[in-house]
Amino acid sequence: MSTFVKGPVSIDYDDHGSTTPPLVLVHGHPFDRSMWAPQLETDRRVITPDLRGYGRSTVVPGKTTLQTFAQDLADLLDHLAIGEIVLGGLSMGGQIVMEFHRQFPERLRGLILADTAPQAETEDGRKARNTMADRLIQEGMDGYANEVLPKMVAPANIERFPEVAEHVLNMMRSTPPEGAAAALRGRAERPDYVESLSHVQVPTLIVVGSDDEFTPISDAQLMHETIPNSTLVIIDDTAHMPNLERPAEFNKALNTFLDSIPEKR
Repeated sequence: MSTFVKGPVSIDYDDHGSTTPPLVLVHGHPFDRSMWAPQLETDRRVITPDLRGYGRSTVVPGKTTLQTFAQDLADLLDHLAIGEIVLGGLSMGGQIVMEFHRQFPERLRGLILADTAPQAETEDGRKARNTMADRLIQEGMDGYANEVLPKMVAPANIERFPEVAEHVLNMMRSTPPEGAAAALRGRAERPDYVESLSHVQVPTLIVVGSDDEFTPISDAQLMHETIPNSTLVIIDDTAHMPNLERPAEFNKALNTFLDSIPEKR
């Protein structure tokens, strides 16, 4: 574990391996970098940060936009003297990847968008996210975590892989409510990324769980149709966390994709 300090904010991260280009994986909400544990069983260089407000990184109350998260990633790369990366993210992490592409396309060698959606938030969605942010501050994470677990992990997989369900539940329960609420308020204001994704010029892997209710297959298909020369992989019998529910299948798709990216331009 390492720590990058940016003003009053410290970002904790893990940095494994030494291959190029490095792979940076961005966790979703309300998780931390430990969600990528099955993807670290590799000789590749993989960097997994805890986003501000999550895991061991600094909690910043209020509102954290996707633009702020993306800038944090760019600053971390500068700290590590890394120019180009393959960048992947799941759910909110995928939206941070889209924002990073919008701001810093020249730093990307490839994109991985897992169980995420490019559309701007709807008016109802904005209200729901802000209401949930208020609830998390007032009540904490436990009730929310128990409610959404069967959507994060397919019910059959909760029974089949109780250790996975416990890991997901523990990540959600241990997330600081103030950090989760700040991210929810920021995501309520997210822009539409469909147009910017149409300009992606690097290889892109899109992965989605077949039973994902949060970001269904239709969202993945929209991105696949929008991003030139992208690859779409649907992982059967999984919900919102295919990298944990079916790590072998997820890693096969991931490694096949990464093997197609040359070390240098």
